[in-house]
Amino acid sequence: MTDQVAILGAGVMGETLLSGLIRAGRRPEQLLITERRAERAAELRERYGVDVVSNLDAAVKADTLVLVVKPQDMPELLGEIASVVRPEQTVVSLAAGISTSFIESRLPEGVAVVRVMPNTPALVDEGMAAISRGAHCDESHLALAEGLLSATGRVIRVPEKQQDAVTAISGSGPAYIFFVVESMIEAGVHMGLPRTTATDLVVQTLFGSAKLLRETGEHPTVLRERVTSPGGTTAAAVRELEDHKVRAAFLSAIEAARNRSRDLAAE
Repeated sequence: MTDQVAILGAGVMGETLLSGLIRAGRRPEQLLITERRAERAAELRERYGVDVVSNLDAAVKADTLVLVVKPQDMPELLGEIASVVRPEQTVVSLAAGISTSFIESRLPEGVAVVRVMPNTPALVDEGMAAISRGAHCDESHLALAEGLLSATGRVIRVPEKQQDAVTAISGSGPAYIFFVVESMIEAGVHMGLPRTTATDLVVQTLFGSAKLLRETGEHPTVLRERVTSPGGTTAAAVRELEDHKVRAAFLSAIEAARNRSRDLAAE
């Protein structure tokens, strides 16, 4: 375990990681976070008991730097800290579409960079994070990143060339699920259910279905067919979904997300 971790960026994901690490047993004195707004900095100190410092101070003091900024802000951040980053430090990037080579080219030679694509269920410690090694990473750097990200959910390793697809599937994935949930709730209201009742029905159905998938290990097609009686209500609904090419629409949407991830990297 590294001695000190600095989280550069106190947005939603930065705070999520901070709170997860503390719940997982990290002491506040082992953690730093950066935030320029005085009011927000005071709030973080009060809530978590951590030091809130500048990006430069964080890069000087910490053994591991976790970069949690928007992709468009990454060049400025790297320019700010490059002069003090040391080869023995580990850099973990959570910025969508930013390659390890982009970061490595702006930092001193030999710095190990790990790329991560997290998602928002990390807020409730049920995140899915995919990590990829940079040119200077070894097993210890990947294990370190896994240790950090496992505080907020599950972690898998993927080759970096697969990160755009990961972004499209799990990074953006919660939005697709929420879109379906929203549609199902609206359907319930349209058919006369109170909104609170429709919401309870849909959310528990989603939760139970996800748990069924994970705990049984069954293929989703098998589970769907068990619910779908010949000539029954579910069969009628699935036929409508197929007639409206919902499966094809999901494929196109997810490919669009992957392509946008590629565009972000190019930009």
